[in-house]
Amino acid sequence: MLDVDVIEDPAAAAAALEPVRSRLLSELSAPASAATLATRLGIARQKINYHLRALEAHGLVRMAGTRKWGGLTERLLVASAASYVVSPGALGPVAADPERASDRLSATYLIALGARVVREVSDLLRRSREADKRLASLSIDAEVRFRSPAERAAFTGELTRAVTALVARYHDDAAPGGRSHRLVIVAHPTPTPNESPRKESSCP
Repeated sequence: MLDVDVIEDPAAAAAALEPVRSRLLSELSAPASAATLATRLGIARQKINYHLRALEAHGLVRMAGTRKWGGLTERLLVASAASYVVSPGALGPVAADPERASDRLSATYLIALGARVVREVSDLLRRSREADKRLASLSIDAEVRFRSPAERAAFTGELTRAVTALVARYHDDAAPGGRSHRLVIVAHPTPTPNESPRKESSCP
């Protein structure tokens, strides 16, 4: 089972988002039979089998083995991953694209950047799995609490200068055998339940 799987096919996304099938995927973190799931969810076994066949057809669940039960042989199924992300690519031409954003300081541009990360990295990850190779990547996740908007702006300036200097030091357009990497740095307020957004300047 994968830790995370990215759903790129629109039909597979629709199958995974259907409420009963979504619940089945969460229940199938460990192998289970249709009879077990029917009892657990209080849904007729025939309906469970119908939904399981749809999920299996899209590769979202797979057979994990069989077991004997009451003279019958039951199939045990398991989800293909512990969790899922629907790729923006599943939306086709209307998928978010940072190239179409007019305001690069807006939250919508940040969302479009995130969508591109999911789309590009999921494609690279799929190809690396097919080649049985590990995908080299880097991610940094940190939280910083600013005392004031002025300090946040100062931090933004320092970070920009530091990144610009690092890129200038290591970037080489003419390096034989070199490979370009995309670097994305974002910052947004940490979500707090039941807290109204503060009205602040548009600085990241």
